Amino acid sequence: MKITSQENFWGGAMFIGFGALAIFIATDYPFGSASRMGPGYFPTWIGIALVLLGLAISATGFKDQGEGVGKFAWKPMVLLSIAFIFFGWAIDHVGFVAASFVMVILASLAGRDFRWKESIIVAIVLIIGCWALFIKGLELPFPLFWWR
Repeated sequence: MKITSQENFWGGAMFIGFGALAIFIATDYPFGSASRMGPGYFPTWIGIALVLLGLAISATGFKDQGEGVGKFAWKPMVLLSIAFIFFGWAIDHVGFVAASFVMVILASLAGRDFRWKESIIVAIVLIIGCWALFIKGLELPFPLFWWR
């Protein structure tokens, strides 16, 4: 058997790996049952679902024709990591609005086609939606701005 779609095969392998990791970590927690779920119940079933999905995706790597895996994309990996780390730090230090705005701009810079206007519109829509959901709807105590 020959792998004809490397991206499908390795993408499925990634799902299998993350699913197996979730199952392994969940073994330290009580499982429970469907009617009385323990802390290990949900991660175990999500891990099983990820493994099954990974197997299905990897199997298509033997029958579908793919383009092959190219070089590793360092720019998106670095920019997205910086964006998420910055957001985690900034939400308490500069507020929800500024942290979200900078995170969206940094994440947009990770893409191939960066456009300021589109990124700003996405940031504004995301901030309004997340404000409505998390701060108003779920009443999470995030400060909106640094001046509290």
